[in-house]
Amino acid sequence: MLRARIFARTAARVLARLSARVEPGGVTVSAEDEQHVRHWVFCDRLLPGGGRCALPVDHSAPCSRRLKIRTTSGKLSP
Repeated sequence: MLRARIFARTAARVLARLSARVEPGGVTVSAEDEQHVRHWVFCDRLLPGGGRCALPVDHSAPCSRRLKIRTTSGKLSP
């Protein structure tokens, strides 16, 4: 399921850049034999001042509009 979430996040971000009609916050994944059980891909919480959290659903950092990427030193980039 982890690989499916990673693939879905990547695809949603790419498609959202190509078309304003794509809503990444609504992306879910499910196992092939459990199509009725859906797992959210993005947190999608509303943020103060508008916008939604763009981090994965299970993030431990505070919600953010932008993806936070770890550098090679292990620190989060802004």
